Amino acid sequence: MSEDIRPEPVALRSKVLNETAASLSESELLAVLLQTGSRSGPALDLSSRLLVRFGGLRKLLNAERQTLAAQSGVGEARLAILRVLPELARRYFEETLPRGEAIRSPADTETFLLARLRDRPHEVFCCLYLDNRHRVLCFEELFRGTIDGTSVYPREVVKQALAVNAAAIILAHNHPSGVAEPSQADERITRRIKSALELVDIRLLDHLIIGDGTSTSLASRGML
Repeated sequence: MSEDIRPEPVALRSKVLNETAASLSESELLAVLLQTGSRSGPALDLSSRLLVRFGGLRKLLNAERQTLAAQSGVGEARLAILRVLPELARRYFEETLPRGEAIRSPADTETFLLARLRDRPHEVFCCLYLDNRHRVLCFEELFRGTIDGTSVYPREVVKQALAVNAAAIILAHNHPSGVAEPSQADERITRRIKSALELVDIRLLDHLIIGDGTSTSLASRGML
């Protein structure tokens, strides 16, 4: 899709440089990234239109590629920007749990897992492997699909834990519905994995259910 490129006024860039990015609206922030005008008007007009069309920034950045490409004023360059922004955000928040460092707080764990799992369209079951000082060894996505006794295999969790020499594990999976309440299946598989880990002297610290901006800790519910 071709673009009629025209210079965007420097007012927004000056506002960022002379004030703070926090002083800009979502439309203005997006316009700074999109940078140039198009047939449908300046970048600020395009940004405002896209935010209205998709119902907000999060829905815009998680829209399907084909849907984004079909919008007037979104050429290949802008499409690439819109597609890369969510991944940049995920990687930014992943640094709350750097490999080799000890977990500082439950909030850091929640931030990390929300960034990784919140907007997944399907359920993903993950393990955060820790050493005996609760330093992060690695994070792995082990299973996809409905979380029940047939799709999640405790022996695979144990196998991977032994492979990385983990002393403790935090489990996590998302609910695409956005509701972070644990199901009976979630409770059952948690108990099975805990029992399997105990056989090899590995502690299960928690199982977090990730919803739409919220999480539920099974440990805090007394379910471990």
